[in-house]
Amino acid sequence: MEMDENQSKNPSFFLQFLAKFHAGYFRISMSLCGQALLWKILKQPIQNENSLRKILRLLPNSAFLVLWSLALLILVSLSLIYILRCFFHFKLVKFEFLHRVGVNYLFAPWISWLLLLQSSPFKTFPYEILMWVFLIPIVILDVKIYGQWFIKGKRFLSTVANPTSQLSVIGNLAGARTLAVMGWRETSLCMFSLGMSHYLVLFVTLYQRLAGSNSLPAILRPVFFLFFAVPSMASLAWSSITKRFDTFSKILFFVSVFLFVSLISRPMLFRKCMRKFTVAWWSYSFPLSLLALACNEYAKEVGVEAAHVCALLLALLSLFVSLFLMILTVLRTNSMIPMSSPEISSDSSGAEP
Repeated sequence: MEMDENQSKNPSFFLQFLAKFHAGYFRISMSLCGQALLWKILKQPIQNENSLRKILRLLPNSAFLVLWSLALLILVSLSLIYILRCFFHFKLVKFEFLHRVGVNYLFAPWISWLLLLQSSPFKTFPYEILMWVFLIPIVILDVKIYGQWFIKGKRFLSTVANPTSQLSVIGNLAGARTLAVMGWRETSLCMFSLGMSHYLVLFVTLYQRLAGSNSLPAILRPVFFLFFAVPSMASLAWSSITKRFDTFSKILFFVSVFLFVSLISRPMLFRKCMRKFTVAWWSYSFPLSLLALACNEYAKEVGVEAAHVCALLLALLSLFVSLFLMILTVLRTNSMIPMSSPEISSDSSGAEP
């Protein structure tokens, strides 16, 4: 009898775990995959290499391989868990898709896979096949989400826009960079145009701080770092398309630096969200990695020592933040799965179809 009771409890716990899991946990994989791409690029040789870059190249290749393998392991694990959630709790997944915050994190797994693909250490790999496998879901989400905002629909951008909406833009820009790296320049330009046209409208909407876009829970304020992640990713994507970090890439990079300084100069904005560790804290790491990548490309273009120093400092900052979050995640695993998630809470604003 006791064995039967234990067996009946295990599936119940498993199903409860799947019910609490949501796409917001892919923040972890985005951060780790961003780190893998960052340190792969930093270890590549460049012309007129300064002393700081030479020190980075002394790092063993095995360290990068361990980081990439860890990112792959975490991403595969999260993907399998979410697939099981789709199978056992499809109604919750549907509700997440209809939620104004939760739907944006459906881009996160595909962004993670694209970043991991770009940072792969293996030379012989079916890159193009995997690239299209990861890009097609982003295009499908684009058609669904973007389309409802300029045709007759039940939801309007002014009422559902929030900082997490920028993940959809990052998904398009990450896809554009991947396509450019693989040699699909025209398709890459198409993805870039789609992402930037949406970003211009979205940024203006968020900048106006309308009633719908200004109601994000305090616990999710780390996602404000996505404000400088988008122009950073855009500068990387455009430089991959044009094969050089030109004036437009520099403009986007300078915008990201301004937004970064604007956020870190207001620490009181994040006071409430820092009282308790949640998975939302992982929103700090990924944008820092993108900013460090953009700064690295800028430093290679201008060749100024100060730019190389800034790139190294940003890379180290993003690394320390990621390590700190990994340690906290291991020590406070119970805090990672709360009873209710602010991402997909059943408030009136989020539950609208």
